Amino acid sequence: MRASGMSSRDGWYRPDEPEGYSDGYGNSGSSDATLPYAQRPRRPRPARSQGSPRGTRTTRPLRRRRWPIRILKVLSVVIVLLALVLGGLFLITPSVSQAPALVQEQAVQHGISYPGVQPPARFTEALVATEDHRFYSTPGIDPFAVVRLIAGKLTGHPDQGGSTLEQQLAKNLYTEGRSGFTVETEQVTLAVKLDMSYSKPQILQMYAEVAYYGDNYYGLRSASCGYFGVEPAQLSWPEAAVLAGVVNAPTVDDPRTNPQNARTREVHVVGRLVAVGDLSPSQGTAVLAENLNLVPSGTGCTS
Repeated sequence: MRASGMSSRDGWYRPDEPEGYSDGYGNSGSSDATLPYAQRPRRPRPARSQGSPRGTRTTRPLRRRRWPIRILKVLSVVIVLLALVLGGLFLITPSVSQAPALVQEQAVQHGISYPGVQPPARFTEALVATEDHRFYSTPGIDPFAVVRLIAGKLTGHPDQGGSTLEQQLAKNLYTEGRSGFTVETEQVTLAVKLDMSYSKPQILQMYAEVAYYGDNYYGLRSASCGYFGVEPAQLSWPEAAVLAGVVNAPTVDDPRTNPQNARTREVHVVGRLVAVGDLSPSQGTAVLAENLNLVPSGTGCTS
């Protein structure tokens, strides 16, 4: 016999109630809602996967983790569009098969012989180190420079450097006197065509023939004989450095009219030769210590 006021569930006080009692809220006398917390049945927890650490929760990947995939997609689209644009430009730009004829035409206009001499190693090393140090490894354009060019145009801060020797040759042969973004795009396309059609030594020879070296000298032999009275093959390192440096700004760096500017440019070129490994630091110092022997204007080569 159980005591009054105690339910049939041990330890839980309730007023005396008949069997089947209901409190009006859906809780019958036999409902689990009247059980103490310690005696209520627990809901089963979901099974934890084997090997997963305790307390971890399975969450969806963060959205920011998807950005590498999105960037790859955007880059893929950009590359495809650039390929289509470049393909179209290949069709509408001039053929480069007549490039040697254009070089010869300019040589005749400037009163120099054609074909000229093959540029000597000292001159080409100085030119490549200064103007296009990735010349032998790029397909006529420097991808990094092209990206800088496009970014500069889009941001309003155009990048003025980075033109490869092929681009400069294309400018001299096909787009001289014209400027603008469309012209630069044409030069990029023509540079790729030149690289595909001619060897690097051929490109260097054409470049040396059409370049302007200041003081009314066109062509490497004309400049070498006019400034120093020697054939290109006999150029010293200081002389080769001056000629390779003057093509960037022939009037400003003319060694006769602006000797201080020419010296500054020579120091820069020798520094680039050291930077790319063509000269050691001690050799560079020795080159800059040599005197630059200019001959009087009109002397020319004696041989």
